[in-house]
Amino acid sequence: MRDVEDFDTFYAMSSRRVLAQIAMMVDNRAEAEDAVAEAYLRAWNRWSKISTYENPEAWVRQVAYRQAVSTWRKAVNRLQAHRRDTTDHRVDALNPDHVAIVAALRRIPADQRRVIVLHHIAGLSVGEIHQETGIPAGTVTTWLARGRRALAAHLTDSDTLETGREHRDV
Repeated sequence: MRDVEDFDTFYAMSSRRVLAQIAMMVDNRAEAEDAVAEAYLRAWNRWSKISTYENPEAWVRQVAYRQAVSTWRKAVNRLQAHRRDTTDHRVDALNPDHVAIVAALRRIPADQRRVIVLHHIAGLSVGEIHQETGIPAGTVTTWLARGRRALAAHLTDSDTLETGREHRDV
């Protein structure tokens, strides 16, 4: 029980200070909070050893900083890998139909949009949509029908999409 009390005291006396220092080091409070939490968890798991160090706070600060830097490096590496992966591929220009469909999808309710995309874009059956989402099959069918009607209303012609009003010849 003594270890718990020692750690609690250590944490209470040092955690705000360490968090402030790490946040200043990495210039991101959210990342600092995650890194500091991880460092204190590691300290707790090794508290019988860490508590004997001359400066346990320095150990926590070092672990937190390394954790934050590691997270940052992983994010940078992921971004670089993504760029490498996508720069080698030619991307076809978007055609007007694609743009119109995406714009119309944005204008319908999210539940209908989800089932429309799963059914018509991902190619899932009503049963597969039910399995993936947990939405009852009858509801999926209803949302598909309503979504199709809503999409049709937004895809009537280019004047309707651009101005929101139908163009009528006089």
